[in-house]
Amino acid sequence: MTTMQETLEILKRGSEEILIEAEFIKKLEKGKPLRVKTGFDPTAPDIHLGHTVLINKMKQFQDLGHQVIFLIGDFTGMIGDPSGKSATRKALTREDVEANARTYKEQIFKILDPEKTEVRFNSEWMNKFTAPDFLRLSSMYTVARMLERDDFHKRYTSGQSIAIHEFMYPLIQGYDSVALQADVELGGTDQKFNLLMGRELQKQYGQEPQIVLTVPLIEGLDGVRKMSKSYDNYIGIDDAPDDMFGKIMSVSDELMWRYFDLLSFQSCANINQWKKDVTDGLNPRDVKIRLAEEIVSRFYDQSMATQAHENFIARFQKGAMPEQMPEFAFTAPDTGYPIANLLKEADLVNSTSDALRMIKQGAVKIDGEKVTDKQLLIAKGTEQVYQVGKRRFARIKLS
Repeated sequence: MTTMQETLEILKRGSEEILIEAEFIKKLEKGKPLRVKTGFDPTAPDIHLGHTVLINKMKQFQDLGHQVIFLIGDFTGMIGDPSGKSATRKALTREDVEANARTYKEQIFKILDPEKTEVRFNSEWMNKFTAPDFLRLSSMYTVARMLERDDFHKRYTSGQSIAIHEFMYPLIQGYDSVALQADVELGGTDQKFNLLMGRELQKQYGQEPQIVLTVPLIEGLDGVRKMSKSYDNYIGIDDAPDDMFGKIMSVSDELMWRYFDLLSFQSCANINQWKKDVTDGLNPRDVKIRLAEEIVSRFYDQSMATQAHENFIARFQKGAMPEQMPEFAFTAPDTGYPIANLLKEADLVNSTSDALRMIKQGAVKIDGEKVTDKQLLIAKGTEQVYQVGKRRFARIKLS
């Protein structure tokens, strides 16, 4: 049986904040399964590894005997979450939302136990809301408090428009917690305002307020921006094994440790030992291979992970690339090195415009992976093989 201390250690790993921890311990001490809610707006069809930071946390609650609720925000998805946005998001159609929601349901059970997962849609209760219901809900929070939210405040003070329906988003997300009688709500750090709204509304509706547990946003393959399909820097959990393996191998050595901390199920002791091994001279690529195999085997199986590993070795270490090639070492700014400039500095192209043209033609690869983003920023700490066309190669290290 898991002790309270062990439970907290499991749930705190990879978490950013628990609000309020003392209340959380009291809920756990009651010994009853908690209702643990996580909401996802079906704004894109793919679930990526960034989403799994939250879904893995749901699985931990599930394994500890609690009831997890995977809430698909089919109603809120048509509003568009304003969190972290500098402009009003384009609303999705009902058809878009329904198609994406179907894909979500198929993908989440690669991680969660379908027999122990409650899948809900917030249209179940929001479609029944009357005009008086909306008026009552909107009366529970003031415009002044809403403008305390960082992204709203920035838009307001800079003179950018904020649509009235955007104010409804955090209110509706908060009401979801009322409708589901949630004990705990999980979300990314960018969702903190919305999550706390759930606590506030539960109090006003006479319920015991939920605990808020936030997890960090994980950076995408560029090592700079959060993992997102819109930035084309993501690893989808439906990616083919070879693609998934190759993308993980392309992350910087520095970012690799963050992926271990947030995505790996390896023990902290193992990860710390590998960090020491790298400090003592072990090639970071050898450790990265362990991460890639673990992630691929999680969404496929060990045999396919092993095959992806072998395919990677065959492509990149057994003649697919020349053994001898020019090597360069550059200093990258904190924001990352623009791919076009990097290719020019390494004499792989004649100009940045030539680089952009080659990227558009699909002729640029990094460690064998085709580059499609002309604005790609290469993070410092990487050492990768860059290829332009069939014959131009260079190994570039960024510090």
